[in-house]
Amino acid sequence: MTTPQLDFERARFNMVEQQIRPWDVLDQQVLDLLLRVHREDYVPEQYRALAFSDMEIPLGHGEKMLPPKIEARMLQELGLESSDRILEVGTGSGYMTALLASLGNHVYSVDIISEFTQSAAAKLAAHGIINVTLETGDAARGWDKHGPYDVIVLTGSVPVLPEAFQKNLKPGGRLLAVVGESPVMEARLITCVSAGVYNSVVLFETCITSLKNAPQPERFVF
Repeated sequence: MTTPQLDFERARFNMVEQQIRPWDVLDQQVLDLLLRVHREDYVPEQYRALAFSDMEIPLGHGEKMLPPKIEARMLQELGLESSDRILEVGTGSGYMTALLASLGNHVYSVDIISEFTQSAAAKLAAHGIINVTLETGDAARGWDKHGPYDVIVLTGSVPVLPEAFQKNLKPGGRLLAVVGESPVMEARLITCVSAGVYNSVVLFETCITSLKNAPQPERFVF
């Protein structure tokens, strides 16, 4: 009879092979990391059985964890280096924070909900992940406190992308954000080519939960 732990290992393997590889995530460093960092340890207890499902998992306060394939694709597209200083907007469960910290030099992660900051801090510490600075605050319009950054990633969508984020990139820096409104949003990778010069590429279409207090587009009133 298999133990629950072995079931988790099988589910983790299946997540990588059946969800993540088919989504064009083929970077071996990223795939190895997903097998190594235990997603179930960051999922709310009542949803642990769904830790490897292709879905957004509720975290409370109207927030959700991203589906595994989107987390994996984001990691791959950012091309993280061991020297990277990273800003994560939306700590949530702390799982993406753990993945980013495993590949980069230091992660500054901000969440508007203090309960998430505290919970993530405990989980990351329990796993010996110490190259993180967790802060509670509203970073939906930017967070230049520790900038400029090599990498910025928004884990919630924004209807419009504030310019403050790209202005806070170092030359060569990358910004990944999901921009738009339901039902059509697109994941964009913006690279700072040189001071004040940016290149933007649309990676894929998706639909994820919006960041709280994200700036709204101007509406025409007739």
